[in-house]
Amino acid sequence: MELYVVQFLTGLANAASLFLVASGLSLIFGVTRIVNFAHGAFYMIGAYIAYTLTVKWQTPLGFWVALLVSAAAVALIGVLVEILLLRRIYHAPELLQLLATFGLTLIAEDAVRLLWGPEDLVGPRAAGLSGAVSVFGRAMPVYDFVLIALGPVVLALIWLLLHRSRWGLLVRAATQDREMVNALGVNQKWLFTSVFALGVFLAAFGGGLQIPRDAVTHFMDLSIITEVFVIVVIGGLGSLGGAFLAAIIVSQLNAFGILILPGISLVLMFAVMAIVLVLRPWGLLGKPVVRSRSTAVLEGGAWKPFGNAGRMACAIAILVAILLPFFLGDYGTSVASEVMIAIIFAISLQFLMSVGGLDSFGHAASLGLGAYGAALCVQYFGISMELALIVGPLVAAAFAIVAGWFCVRLSNIYFAMLTLAYAQILWSIVFQWVDLTGGDNGIVGVWPSEWASSPRAYYWLATACAICVVGAMRYLTFSPFGYSLRALRDSPMRSATIGISQRQVQHVAFVVSAFFAGLAGVLFAFQKGSIFPDALGISTSVDGLIMVLLGGFNTISGSVVGAVVYKIVSIWLMSNTDFPRLILGSVIVLLVVLFPQGIVGTSRRIIETWQTRRWQSGAPIGAPAENGGAA
Repeated sequence: MELYVVQFLTGLANAASLFLVASGLSLIFGVTRIVNFAHGAFYMIGAYIAYTLTVKWQTPLGFWVALLVSAAAVALIGVLVEILLLRRIYHAPELLQLLATFGLTLIAEDAVRLLWGPEDLVGPRAAGLSGAVSVFGRAMPVYDFVLIALGPVVLALIWLLLHRSRWGLLVRAATQDREMVNALGVNQKWLFTSVFALGVFLAAFGGGLQIPRDAVTHFMDLSIITEVFVIVVIGGLGSLGGAFLAAIIVSQLNAFGILILPGISLVLMFAVMAIVLVLRPWGLLGKPVVRSRSTAVLEGGAWKPFGNAGRMACAIAILVAILLPFFLGDYGTSVASEVMIAIIFAISLQFLMSVGGLDSFGHAASLGLGAYGAALCVQYFGISMELALIVGPLVAAAFAIVAGWFCVRLSNIYFAMLTLAYAQILWSIVFQWVDLTGGDNGIVGVWPSEWASSPRAYYWLATACAICVVGAMRYLTFSPFGYSLRALRDSPMRSATIGISQRQVQHVAFVVSAFFAGLAGVLFAFQKGSIFPDALGISTSVDGLIMVLLGGFNTISGSVVGAVVYKIVSIWLMSNTDFPRLILGSVIVLLVVLFPQGIVGTSRRIIETWQTRRWQSGAPIGAPAENGGAA
């Protein structure tokens, strides 16, 4: 009994710092509608700056002053980020904003390594709070009791700020109806800036609070952001009370899960999020999110199949791809194989997002299921690579049939978060089911058949698969099924009136997308000769999102360009630079600013604008260009 009481109190202490970070993220999303992936980076930077200051100011007052000063410094950084970057993309698709904040996360990870070094930093104990208190005969740090008291105090202060000040009234109004607040003459730019600054301050302060309890590392941003997203979704987007309640729930799950159910402790948090999303999509204390705009509506006109010029360009691209190994060495050919696999993975996600209007944050689940399905069959049943190329995608599709039944009942951010929960539950199972999957050691010895064992042969296999998948995706887009899917994306209510079943059509699209992602997973496993749980991780899903968004969200095959650019750049940076994330993040942010509709989408817009001006001036421009949406 004494142990359970101590675990409960420890969970409450953890909930305090989690609430601070989650409340900031909830505030930012509630007003600006930005899914701020960089929130964990601000948490990490706050911890590093607080570490530096607390080492110098080792007095009871100096510790708390150090936390406040570091949080204020990070809030100032947040203001600069909001003014210089986010203001430029507030009217861009929301997923593009996610891409920009992910770029900031990459920059922050290498920036702290550059400034503070790669080693973990162990900060000093909180001055004056380094002792312990006996609870039922078990020692518990005094600092934990301070955190337990701090959580409700911070919640009360934020509540007073939001409900007893004019600024808070405007923030709450903007959360409910931004357009009306703008019509009333409120300067939304500075309102957004102030909210972003407060959210960043809370995240950085939460990071500083962790110094006496945990080491400061350059991986702590990604370790916290997942939990924070889960808390915000469970509690309700934009609800501070919900974030506080969810922080307690998640912290207690973490505290007792490892004690009572260690075999599934990693699953519990995501299982609870999935259950909440299915039963109450807007969270425990949240309200349905009112969308001011839809990212699914295309801006480049109707999509059309390729004309003669487009077919010729595709034929040339295919010919170049086939001949590529003759100009590359074995290493270059292996990299090209990775690019082809990335194309398959990216276009399977592109079909779901651009054609279906379903934004998935957990697409890595299908890739990982395909890879593990093939690897397990090879290991336990000795099947050939040729058969595994069929079995792996079918495994991914089978799981998608079950998961999709729940996921397609939601939309917008709720669909995205449920797919994230689906992927994380599968990752947790794979990671902890050591007897079957090997756990962290993975499955090794998954090699291709003899005829495909050389780099050139395997590249041509991957290229053939990529060509077939891209062709299949384009065919489906212009089939009656594709038109039904696009109609549901653009106008669900009108589609329902003409008899199109939203859940049925989107469910089929979810399964089709998972099937082709599973194929990418099988090819990935055989190319690497092994498979590890990271294949189902958040970073793999984010890679897919980056490739789609870089190429062009409102295109059919823009992910092909995005996959080529992102994969080549990331591999080259990893091989040739000491700080690849810093450079890659900077490139991503730059591309988001310069190409707000993706590389293909923005290039299409530039060409169409040029042609329009030429036509208006009376200058001949030759045959009209085919609509770029089919690019």
